[in-house]
This record gives sequence, C-alpha cells and structure tokens, in this order.
Amino acid sequence: MGLLTIYYKDFPYMLIPPKHIWLNDHILSVYISGALLALAGGCILFRKQTMPVSLLLGTVLLLVFLFYFIPYELFASSNYMHFGAWENAAKELALSGGAFVMAGCFSAKSESPFIRSLGKLSFLGPILFSLTIISFSIDHFLYAEQAAGYVPSWISNPVFWIYFAGVPLLGSGLGILLKIKPRLMATLLGIMILIWVIILHIPKSVAAPFAENGGEIISAFLALAYCGIAFVIAGCRTERTQGA
Repeated sequence: MGLLTIYYKDFPYMLIPPKHIWLNDHILSVYISGALLALAGGCILFRKQTMPVSLLLGTVLLLVFLFYFIPYELFASSNYMHFGAWENAAKELALSGGAFVMAGCFSAKSESPFIRSLGKLSFLGPILFSLTIISFSIDHFLYAEQAAGYVPSWISNPVFWIYFAGVPLLGSGLGILLKIKPRLMATLLGIMILIWVIILHIPKSVAAPFAENGGEIISAFLALAYCGIAFVIAGCRTERTQGA
C-alpha cells in the first residue's frame, strides 16, 4: 500500500476520508506517508524493531480513525446513518487492530518507556479486528444484492454466497472477540479470506489493475492483510513462546 501510494500519488481509498483536498495539494505528504507505510511493512516483514513499529503504526491508524474518519462521517458526510458509509473507516480500524495484534506478540520489557506505554494498547488488537470483521459480516447481510457483482461470474447464485460468507465472518469475529476457540476461529477466517484473495481479488486486480488508482489492487492487499492478521492471532502464542 505504501508503494501504491507513491505510484498513484494519492492515498489509498480507505486510508483517509475521500475529501482531503488540503492534503492533495501537498504531494510531499503523500510521498512521505507512502514511504512510511512501506518502511513499516518492511520492518514487520524482516522483523526489525517489529514491536515499536507495529505499535506506532497501530496508534497512527487509530488516531486517523478517531480524529479524521469519525468527524468526517458525522459532519462532512450526508450518509453517516447509513451503515455501509462506515465501511472504509472499518477497514482503517481493522488495519490498526492488526498492527496492535502484531505488537502483542512481542515483549516490551527491553523497549523504551514510551514504547512500553504504547504497548498497553496492544490488548486492543484482537478487539478492534474482531469488531470490524463482525461489521463486515453485517455488510454482507445488509447489502447482499449490491455486493453480488463481486462474486466471480462462474459461481452461480451469487446472492446466496454473499449471505453464506457473512455467516463465517460473524462466527469467527464473535469467536475471536469472546475468546471462544479464538485460535481455531482465526485460522479458519484466515483460510477463508485467503481463498477469496485467490478466486476473487487476484482476478479482479489482473482485469483492472489501473482502475480507480489501483482500487482493485488495494482491495486485494487489504484482504491479504486481513488474512495475515487472522493467522497472526492464531499463531501469536507460538511466536511469543519462541521469543520472536
């Protein structure tokens, strides 16, 4: 997403609200944001300062949600009572939760006092992520007819499959939130989303790689992020045990 931000010279559609003219006029902020996202992803991927980077990433995304998305939806959007209008805000919150999930897999004992203080937020990770997964399941039930077009054409009865997908999303979200076999629920969620990436998002990205500033590609990486977050929730205990 960081590299896409730089390439398209604009923020990904879900990173900040769509009306951000004051930022569009400052292309430098776009490049800096893209570079920082790419750097954060690289640090997590290669396990360099993973905990502090994850905590900072999660905190920044959470602040954007609280002090940018919420005011925008309440005061700048005319559809704030429409559940679907909050979808992009939920995606932001899911990524914030994922960053906190990652941070929660590491010990903060050797970190600076500031990072140790931020580390207290890591408990929010599974909560924020599971709540957004539940919200996505509600979207499936409320907007099944509108979302039917996302189902590949070779799959019959697309509306049924939209409803069908909403059930495991709801079940896994509740399982993680209420700690009912959370590792199993997270594993199954990760597998399901990975299947979606393969049969849905990759073909759409290949078919329309440049449409809407790479919107399909961004959606594919978003789904891949959700998949990865779910697997981290499932395997986090092992990571901590191994001293990763």
